[in-house]
Amino acid sequence: MINKYVIRGVLITLFFGLVHFVLIPVHVPRPSFIPGFAPPPDMWPRVVSLLGMGIGLFSIATAVMESRQATGKTEPVPWQLQLRAETLLRLALVAAVFAGFAWMLPRLGFLGSAILLALATFSLTGGFRYRLLATLLALMLPVLLQLFFANVMYTPFPAGSWDVLPALR
Repeated sequence: MINKYVIRGVLITLFFGLVHFVLIPVHVPRPSFIPGFAPPPDMWPRVVSLLGMGIGLFSIATAVMESRQATGKTEPVPWQLQLRAETLLRLALVAAVFAGFAWMLPRLGFLGSAILLALATFSLTGGFRYRLLATLLALMLPVLLQLFFANVMYTPFPAGSWDVLPALR
């Protein structure tokens, strides 16, 4: 049975499939020669888009399995999209957060921008009971990510023109 969870999984799969098969080949240049063990520039976008497609397919599979096992009342798919003011405000905030991240990245650097992005993301999800955990994760995940890529993959991250936070090496 097609319910809103199956449609959500299909939309997730289609979005990441569009990114993987259409947007990455067109917009991410791939040089003819890549020296040494350096990954190609389209490797990480492809990995992320393939993981997104996998999550979408997993979402479809779990929605179908749950709908087959459901004995109670199922929710029909609403054919009219109901947008509330809260939903539109949250969508606008998410767009503003990502635009702010893109604006701050060359100025503040990766580390500061990623910390602020993580803090904004955790605050937009609404998990206010776990403020300490969200703050620790928002501080530690970007630091660990930058340390891993700088020391294992030897990938430099932008330090930013404001020189607020040092680039970790």
